[in-house]
Amino acid sequence: MQGLSSEALSQVADYFRVLSEPTRLQILNLLRSGERNVGELAQACGYTSANVSRHLSLLTQHGLVVRESRGTAAYYRIADESVYALCDLVCGSIERQLERSAQDRKAFARVHAAASPRRSRQG
Repeated sequence: MQGLSSEALSQVADYFRVLSEPTRLQILNLLRSGERNVGELAQACGYTSANVSRHLSLLTQHGLVVRESRGTAAYYRIADESVYALCDLVCGSIERQLERSAQDRKAFARVHAAASPRRSRQG
């Protein structure tokens, strides 16, 4: 992102804003296995078709998915597979943070447990 103009950074922020909604991430994850129509996505997500359509519209506007009409149905597929690499990178980062946090909690628990018997003897 180094050297990007304010306008370009705003576009990057918009891209991440689109990815910041769990339902949209769920839709993208479902499209990993291939194209689907609104009804299939709605059923798999557990949301109404209208709700899924709104999310798909936003994903389409930002170039994350492509819409293709076939008869009376619209099918959606991923426009750029690199979104999965980005999501996998973020998931890996979160996983490492959680592991470090769990290790910190364990270390604290050991220190706290070791200190507790001394306190009860002093009382």
